[in-house]
Amino acid sequence: MYEFEFEKPSTVAEAVAALADEDAQALGGGQTLIPTLKQRLAMPSKLVSLTGIPQLKEISDNDGVLTIGGAVTHAAVAEAAAGSYPALADLAGHIGDPAVRNRGTIGGSLANNDPAACYPAAALGSGATIVTNRREITADEYFQGLFETALEEGEIITAVRFPVPEKASYQKFLQPASRFALVGVFVAKYAAGVRVAVTGASEEGVFRWAEAEAALDADFAPGALDGLSVDAAGMIGDLHGTKEYRAHLAGVMAKRAVAAAR
Repeated sequence: MYEFEFEKPSTVAEAVAALADEDAQALGGGQTLIPTLKQRLAMPSKLVSLTGIPQLKEISDNDGVLTIGGAVTHAAVAEAAAGSYPALADLAGHIGDPAVRNRGTIGGSLANNDPAACYPAAALGSGATIVTNRREITADEYFQGLFETALEEGEIITAVRFPVPEKASYQKFLQPASRFALVGVFVAKYAAGVRVAVTGASEEGVFRWAEAEAALDADFAPGALDGLSVDAAGMIGDLHGTKEYRAHLAGVMAKRAVAAAR
């Protein structure tokens, strides 16, 4: 590590002011940032912790919308969503290990937008709204590629609003060492239609599988996905799995998600 300033504001306004300083970096649970600092891959002069802001730890469930503050930990999401949104609770409860789940935050994960993270699939699959200190961003507009989001400089995720679906499930084929998703598929059925989001597979990051959505709109059953496949050309290929393997897994996980949701 190296020397840096550390601030722990108690309000969003104080955090925004602190982040206005040159080379300041927001800090959530630190599950990505701290290892990055240790490897000197990033060297901000100031860390601004968001975990001391009560507003960012609020959780509410009103009129079919589950709203989760940006600094809520994965473990707290798993507990809070268990009653109203079991699929989201199950996703949060299987991120990393207990240490990660009790430190990492939903806002930090979405801000980082790791291509193999689970929350991006939940947000995109749910048609969630990412609320910041400046505006509201739909999930379809928020995710913009590998580690890329619509967030601007100094913008903080204050909450995430999840419309609760009629049925949903997240199925993850995990990479056993990291416990990230080798491929993960989130399926959610709403009155307006089905949403299917795939994480861990694409070179472009999390994405919606439109062909699967159309098939499941017509028949919400695993068999509706027979004969469908994602394009292997756009998939990630590495030592953990080829492009073709990940494309195949996307179909398998989607069928499992539909079966579990039913």
